[in-house]
Amino acid sequence: MGADLAIDWRAPHETDVAQTLGVLARGPGDPAFARSADGAIWRATLTDAGAATVRIVQRSHDLVRLEAWGPGAEAALALAPSMLGERDDTTGFRTGIESLDAAHRRNPGLRVTRTARVMESLVPAILEQKVISVQAHASWRRLLHAFGAPAPGPVPRPMRVPPSADAWRGIPSWEWHRAGVDPRRAAVIQRVAVRATRIEEAAELAPAEAAARLTLFPGVGPWTAAEVAQRAFGDPDAVSVGDYHLANYVGHVLHGRDMTDDEMLDALEPWAGQRYRVIRLMMAAGLRGRPRRGPRMEFVDHRGR
Repeated sequence: MGADLAIDWRAPHETDVAQTLGVLARGPGDPAFARSADGAIWRATLTDAGAATVRIVQRSHDLVRLEAWGPGAEAALALAPSMLGERDDTTGFRTGIESLDAAHRRNPGLRVTRTARVMESLVPAILEQKVISVQAHASWRRLLHAFGAPAPGPVPRPMRVPPSADAWRGIPSWEWHRAGVDPRRAAVIQRVAVRATRIEEAAELAPAEAAARLTLFPGVGPWTAAEVAQRAFGDPDAVSVGDYHLANYVGHVLHGRDMTDDEMLDALEPWAGQRYRVIRLMMAAGLRGRPRRGPRMEFVDHRGR
């Protein structure tokens, strides 16, 4: 089945599709994200023009084949270069730490994505508040299968387009309950869905202004805003302050000890403006953080409450 629209896009710099877009997947079974056997990445999205599925194929270090299906195909392809890091220029970037600079040299195509679809990053970030990732991902899967639309095109497995703001607002309480989402997180999602137009406009603001707009909403704090900024805004400086593991991970990589969030921010200060990129390079380099001796977050089953 031929695509509704297709283009070959040449990036202005080396771009690794899998590394750049990997942060958009919400767990291995994300209904809106898939990798097919031929190495292509598929993403289902809801644009202002309607639903779309985009197939992304790496042709060379800077050449990408983009194919799209659905009423939102044209809009999705217009956003695709930004999603692939077109605006993310790392020319001259150095950390001054050999292991990280070596990781940067080994991963020249690692870019910070910018989807410009804010609700599609905000809703799963809210689902991930105060619960373990596997639980949040299960909730995301159930909600998309129940309330998302089938993704257009010859998808490699059943995929779903994330729900519209109206659909998020209309989910009844018992469906949140069945999806394992407690009333507080459900209320936050429905609250932001009421102002979805205003929230989507944040993608065109400077990162600090965009984060400030998000955190005006009760239940959307700095951690959630940073998780959105890393995906929807293309912010290379967004640090997920309040993350259960991040401060200790960074602390052990840089100084061999646990850290508080404030200490982590102090340690990252030399790279202000690029702190998220530095953290991603730590992970790309395989640098080990704190040994896993402490307690882990527990699975909380909200369905029985």
